[in-house]
Amino acid sequence: MSTAATHVVPAAVTVPEERAAAYRRRGWWRDESFLDDLHRQARLHPRRLAVAGRRVTESRTDTLDYAELDRLTDRFALGLLDLGVRPGDFVAVQLPNRWEMVPLIFACIRVGAVVIPVSPVCTEAELRHRLGLTGARVCVTLPEWAGTPLAETVTRLMGELPSLEHVMVVDGPASEGALPFHEHFVAEAREEREGAAARLDGLALGADDPFVVLFTSGTTGLSKGVVHSQNTVHSAVRGYADAFGGADGWVTAVSTPLVHYSGFAQGVLAGVMLGGTTTFQDVRRNEALLDLVERYGATLLYGPPATLADVTVSQRTDPRDTSTLRHVVIGSAPVLRELADEVRETLGARAHSLWGMSENGPVTTTRPEDPEGWASRSNGTAIDAMETRIETSESFGTTGVRESTGAVGRLKVRGASLALGYHRRPEAFAAELGADGWFDTGDLAHDDGRGGIRIIGRARDAIVRDGHVAPMAELEAVIGSHPDAVEAALVGLEAPTDREEAPGPANVIVAVVVGRRGQGPSLDEVRNRITEAGHDIRFLPDRLEVVGALPKTLTGKVRKAELRERYAETAPAPRSTSATHP
Repeated sequence: MSTAATHVVPAAVTVPEERAAAYRRRGWWRDESFLDDLHRQARLHPRRLAVAGRRVTESRTDTLDYAELDRLTDRFALGLLDLGVRPGDFVAVQLPNRWEMVPLIFACIRVGAVVIPVSPVCTEAELRHRLGLTGARVCVTLPEWAGTPLAETVTRLMGELPSLEHVMVVDGPASEGALPFHEHFVAEAREEREGAAARLDGLALGADDPFVVLFTSGTTGLSKGVVHSQNTVHSAVRGYADAFGGADGWVTAVSTPLVHYSGFAQGVLAGVMLGGTTTFQDVRRNEALLDLVERYGATLLYGPPATLADVTVSQRTDPRDTSTLRHVVIGSAPVLRELADEVRETLGARAHSLWGMSENGPVTTTRPEDPEGWASRSNGTAIDAMETRIETSESFGTTGVRESTGAVGRLKVRGASLALGYHRRPEAFAAELGADGWFDTGDLAHDDGRGGIRIIGRARDAIVRDGHVAPMAELEAVIGSHPDAVEAALVGLEAPTDREEAPGPANVIVAVVVGRRGQGPSLDEVRNRITEAGHDIRFLPDRLEVVGALPKTLTGKVRKAELRERYAETAPAPRSTSATHP
């Protein structure tokens, strides 16, 4: 078992002692760490495949078994010590889905450092904010990504950020002032030196220490750093795995970035906890995900709806053996019935809907025991370690979804997976956290009729007509599924955007659609698609805008405030609609 050093990280919320004790009694929290999981798997299953990282452009796959991952963890940990990293320091890792990310996560735990996963498409302003807020001492990055000179940018920031002492560059020449990553971390077997183990003794993070800062989307300003302990993450991924019968044979194909919660925790950490295999690829090529499923016998595939839609199309045109696949877990947006049916027909697996957020990880999911097709009607019930509550008020009436089972309200959550806080923003976290431990997610939801929830959308983006709240998430999914659309966003104009508790009526509803192959659907086609899907015609768009791309945050959330501002000045009068279903 790991021996924790003393770690001081500001802005962490203290969990009440009685609550922490209850979490331990239920097995949601523990005294062991993910590093202990790694040591155990290396001892029991040294040759079992832990990680398979596909390099799409190079047509190669990098693999690590558990013995190799354990050994490289110590090697990387000693490399961090040689850079001067000490317990309580922060290490930023700005990488796509590459194998180096995995031992770096465990190496940070090994030396008592806090890891900061950073997207390689992070803007310079946002990168400056993240490195400066945390006081990162080391940043691991690439020479460039998508045409952006990452290493040069980070190295330039060293002059502004006195805490940033080392920039380590993976794959390629290091820019002036930076160091080559592989030469420092990989080439030298530091773990074989005499006294190497003694250098690492007593440094490892404990299960309750802050160990990762995951930054939020930052839709209304600079992003917030969500601080998690290994226990808050363990309770989430334990519940996630248990929902799908996690045991021997856990093999996942992860389509999301390893710098996001879903890839970092539900992918890498859950895999090591269960002694399974985690597979991923470094660039987005959805049609190739089934190659990973077939080659490694994946039992679970995770991704957003658009990714899974591409996967099913690929399977129809180029069939792969998906007989091992049992669960397709879909997050970030509603699951349409057509997609759930297509997953079943083409992949032979069941589609599940999952809802979560950086502050909690996966909170709700549909289950194998739910009725067939339930993922298209629900975001599921809470995992064992979490609770959900919908707080209704006069501000939100019923929803425009056919056969709605309850009033719309603000979704609040509570439990063992809740983050420790926002790094150096305790007041912002406290503002969302009630005295009874309920955290305001900022989302609207209604009861699904079976003890679970159905997400409507963000409260601050609510579209209200005649006292009814539009099911924004579902409507956007329906519009985005049009053959001539890639994705869509709905915004209500001339509605107050500065009052989350009581949004006003939307005078004009605008559908902003990313067109496919340079064109998009017509307004009438969008309206017909919504009515054919059975939605209330009071929420039919009054206006259509076809664009090349939607403005998004680093985590892929649409910046709706920007869309409202962009289209507000030329809003037409709304069309007349009745308040009934067609």
